[in-house]
Amino acid sequence: MTGSDDKSRGSLFDAIRDRGRIVSTETSASVPHGLKVATAYSWRFLVVAAAIGVAVWLVIQLKLLVIPLLIAILITALLWPAFAWMLRHRVPRWLAIVISVVGTLAIVTGLLWLVVWQIMAQWPSVQASTAAAVEQFRQYLLSGPFDISETDIDGWLATAGGFLQEQAELLWSGALAIGSTLGHVATGAVLAFFILLCLLADGAGIWRWTLRLFPKKARPAADGAGRAGWITVVNYARTQLLVATIDAIGIGLGAALLGVPLAIPVAVLVFLGAFVPIVGAVVTGAVAVFLALVYNGPWIALWMLVVVLGVQQLEGHVLQPLLMGSAVKVHPLAVVLVVAGGAMIAGIPGALFAVPLAAFVNVVAVYIGERSWQTGARPTGDLIWSTVPRTRRARS
Repeated sequence: MTGSDDKSRGSLFDAIRDRGRIVSTETSASVPHGLKVATAYSWRFLVVAAAIGVAVWLVIQLKLLVIPLLIAILITALLWPAFAWMLRHRVPRWLAIVISVVGTLAIVTGLLWLVVWQIMAQWPSVQASTAAAVEQFRQYLLSGPFDISETDIDGWLATAGGFLQEQAELLWSGALAIGSTLGHVATGAVLAFFILLCLLADGAGIWRWTLRLFPKKARPAADGAGRAGWITVVNYARTQLLVATIDAIGIGLGAALLGVPLAIPVAVLVFLGAFVPIVGAVVTGAVAVFLALVYNGPWIALWMLVVVLGVQQLEGHVLQPLLMGSAVKVHPLAVVLVVAGGAMIAGIPGALFAVPLAAFVNVVAVYIGERSWQTGARPTGDLIWSTVPRTRRARS
């Protein structure tokens, strides 16, 4: 009886399985092909989006480690051309590290000293001119065609004062949190400095250790893609450094010649803002024009605007194409979206690192997609930044 029961159950299971296969086949046949393709893409897209979401969440949770690491990598990319030049000319590595780090600190310290010196020297004059400009604007509102009385202006000022008073508790809580924020900044600065020294001292060894995390078959592809991405980041950093310097000199010199106050702080601000493509140039240029408007009046502000637009046009149409070579860059709209997305996710650090990260990811994807580690050919796809200068590429 037991054997017959087992055979009966087995036959029943086989019948159910066969029936399920028939129903599945009939159901699959009745589903349109386009819906099958859309479903296949959809679940794969959901898996990729989930992986990206988890990665972003981990980065946010570990931001006190990730941000110093990215800062150290970007500074290493900025110093790499001069550092590699010293190594090629047989300068000892330890001496090259000392020259690179100490020279950078000296330049930054000098710029900060100039900024503080000019702010302390010109701040009383700027404050007085700002007060005079505000009073002049008040008189214009009172005597202008807008039919505004002193009562209206006083009411607006009272409303603004009440708003500030309502936010006093928030400001105090932020002031109390400055201690921990400064502690985080100091810790991050020390960590970034240590990582920078490690990258300059033994970057190749760190990369070889990183490659051991990949399977043996994937190591050639990972090695080639990583090196191509690093070359791209170095070229991006080098070009942005040169462009930022030219922008700062052009706008700062224009402000000084026009008599706009705080020309050196404006130049330093333009230099720092140039590392955030498009958005940084617009914001820092607006600051320069605003200072000229408040301190010097509308005509000087108009000439300051002409200087800012001229420098930015020189950057966009001459410097960037000449320095980047014949590479196909991403559209400015895409750059704005990448910067905006980075700012939404991680604030100022996100806006700063968005473009180099996008460039690195793009080059790595093109390198792997074209299997360049097997063919030995350079990636020829739609690269964001050039990895080969135009003159060298033309000769090859």
